[in-house]
Amino acid sequence: MTEYPIQRLGHLGDGIASGPLFAPMTLPGEVVTGTPDGQTLTDIRIVRPSENRVAPPCRHFKACGGCQLQHASDDFVAEFKLGVVKASLDAHGIETIFKPLQTSPAQSRRRATFAAKRTKKGAMAGFHGRGSDVVIEIPGCQLLDPAVLGALPIAEKLAVIGTSRKAPLAVTVTASRGGLDISVQNGKELDGPLRQELAHLCDSLGLARLTWDGEVIAMRTPPVQRFGAAMVAPPPGAFLQATPHGEAALITAVREAVGEARHVIDLFAGSGTFSLPLADRAEVHAVEGDAAMTAALDHGWRMSTGLKPVTTEARDLFRRPLLPDELAKTNAVVIDPPRAGAEAQIAEIVKAMPPVLAYVSCNPVTFARDAAVLIAAGYTLNWVQVVDQFRWSSHVELAAQFTAPEVQRKRK
Repeated sequence: MTEYPIQRLGHLGDGIASGPLFAPMTLPGEVVTGTPDGQTLTDIRIVRPSENRVAPPCRHFKACGGCQLQHASDDFVAEFKLGVVKASLDAHGIETIFKPLQTSPAQSRRRATFAAKRTKKGAMAGFHGRGSDVVIEIPGCQLLDPAVLGALPIAEKLAVIGTSRKAPLAVTVTASRGGLDISVQNGKELDGPLRQELAHLCDSLGLARLTWDGEVIAMRTPPVQRFGAAMVAPPPGAFLQATPHGEAALITAVREAVGEARHVIDLFAGSGTFSLPLADRAEVHAVEGDAAMTAALDHGWRMSTGLKPVTTEARDLFRRPLLPDELAKTNAVVIDPPRAGAEAQIAEIVKAMPPVLAYVSCNPVTFARDAAVLIAAGYTLNWVQVVDQFRWSSHVELAAQFTAPEVQRKRK
């Protein structure tokens, strides 16, 4: 059988052999055999393993699609993720300082979306299998916070009462200070009896909130998250950093980036992940496209004490980015765009040249693209902090500090 040396790891975590042929769960330096199926190797056997190969800590790893890199040592994964960011910047000729990578601990993911479906004997819930729509049960999952993992039986109950055997529910479970916050998609159409049964389930199981296809069915207690000194109840399904550790690492990086700024504009602010912690020493104007999230942020600020003024604005920053005159008087800008980056907003930022920019990104490729525009305009990329809060996946988060030329930084 033909042997295939694995040359490198792709951005999605698969080993790549000459061709290219993609070989899941392999590592650079390994020699494997397999059957080519298009651009993918199947029936893979390891002939010569890498010194970086380890025993996966979770027994579901080979079948479950939740993790891609449990077969690699922690040091290898750290270098891989740093390498992904460095390669993205290298493509634009950008060099900078990298702070030590921050990795979230196992069993700390506070949110997960389970697939839950009815079966002949009742129901089952878990993650989709690797490269398939098959639902894999995951007792003992090493990724999730125990409170989130403990919601699997609840997802099964929801499947029994809220779906047919044809399509699974998508059950998003978030651990909050008020208890479990559960949001369900793809369920049966709501009617009186189903509403009543769901409300009873929420009460009997002690859930904080239960939402069905966007409609809040019941809320026993606000599903709050702490952002700095404020308590915020994000709207159902709203963006939230994956782990408390990862969130804290990004907040620390953003605090360092903005420094002593006394007025901060927070773009793509969400429900206040950065706005509210920064408000302990700076006035903040938070801009976010989702009005429900800005309302949650505003309520959290109003219910807190000891914070500087925080104003909010619901605005689509892709269609209506803040303009130079709106950016001109701020000391620092924080920007945390989705995976597409912030091309339109960056174009306006370089016209205004605010003194400091803290850029948080979940996509090194679009971050590097935007960084190149900022640097071409005169900004300096001082450092990058890579954060691995999606442990054992190929996903990378980062925060970075840009500063404008000295003449611009003298503005107050």
